[in-house]
Amino acid sequence: MDKLLIRGGRELHGEVRISGAKNAALPELCAALLTDEPVVLENVPRLQDVATMVKLIANMGVGVEQGDGRVRVDAAPLHFPEAPYELVKTMRASVLALGPLLARFGEATVSLPGGCAIGSRPVDQHIKGLQAMGAEIVVEHGYIIAKLPKGRERLRGASIRTDMITVTGTENFLMAAALAEGETVLENAAQEPEITDLAEMLIKMGARIEGQGTHRITIQGVDKLHGCTHRVVADRIEAGTFLCAVAATGGDVVLRHGRVDHLEAVIDKLRAAGAEVTAVDDGIRVRSRGRLAAQSFRTTEYPGFPTDMQAQFMALNAVAQGPATVTETIFENRFMHVNELLRLGAKIQVEGKVAVIEGVDKLSGATVMATDLRASASLVLAGLVAEGETLVDRIYHLDRGYDRMEAKLRGIGADIHRVK
Repeated sequence: MDKLLIRGGRELHGEVRISGAKNAALPELCAALLTDEPVVLENVPRLQDVATMVKLIANMGVGVEQGDGRVRVDAAPLHFPEAPYELVKTMRASVLALGPLLARFGEATVSLPGGCAIGSRPVDQHIKGLQAMGAEIVVEHGYIIAKLPKGRERLRGASIRTDMITVTGTENFLMAAALAEGETVLENAAQEPEITDLAEMLIKMGARIEGQGTHRITIQGVDKLHGCTHRVVADRIEAGTFLCAVAATGGDVVLRHGRVDHLEAVIDKLRAAGAEVTAVDDGIRVRSRGRLAAQSFRTTEYPGFPTDMQAQFMALNAVAQGPATVTETIFENRFMHVNELLRLGAKIQVEGKVAVIEGVDKLSGATVMATDLRASASLVLAGLVAEGETLVDRIYHLDRGYDRMEAKLRGIGADIHRVK
């Protein structure tokens, strides 16, 4: 099993290219199932989750060609509208196949998903929404089994208001509604940039969508969708992770393809901490000198502070000046990185949904273990500022969401290597 060996204490300088967003590429690979014409995705990141999704759709009979960040999907020969447990168990985004398969074929069988162990992420909202569109759905033996009623050929438009904001739910409804009869209105929709990017891809395919990026999205169903070429939006969480890395270590780095408008909540906190973050041509520049001031924050749905940046910013707070509180409102089990940060010398106390961090002058290297995707990123950041050597174990979590993170960090001056 691979590990990362980090020797901390080095400033970061230079330029790093931000990859395409995992959380846009995954639903967009599923959106390609909506048409029998070829779809080409560009700027696709090289990630384990992307490889799993490609394997999942190929298992259905879909033709897939890959190379140099480009994936060509031909779903014309799709003959097996099922996502089996063996492929779904490692990745909760597999549920995104449900809406497209049901919309195009009138049936779908999708295993209940797995993924990071960061708390409950129920799919009941997906089921309720698709039932409102006329689907008959049962959950049996760990599978979601969906089909259209006898005599009905298409889903029907509906007004869908979810009990809570759900990103993958919004994406599933967007894709399903694109081929439904009539109008679908999504109330309480998620607003993430990845959803806007998915909507823009669907529009290129012939979908009629308005309101993406707001809490109310309207979709007019069409009879058929077509192929298209689409470039995956830059990964704002990867960009935010590198922003925190430079802010914590000190240095001056340009994040090529990073977008300030997708990271306003994180950037506001970094600026308040004392880092200099500015928009530049096709990117973001971050400069940091001296010790930062600790910042309190509360995670919430976009455009608020993202739960996917909580662990990384906590690592920054661990070596900042003064106390800070972090309140996690999205997932109930997303402080698993805290015990590992304590092994490096951080001072953190957790009570329920709140973590209180007292910044220390320095962290000291140790062997730590990643427990989920973003926790692993926080441990890498902590290792970059710690004295001595830090060994991060179980980095297969990191590979699920970061495209060659250690190579990118090494390119801007970090002493970090993958070891067997």
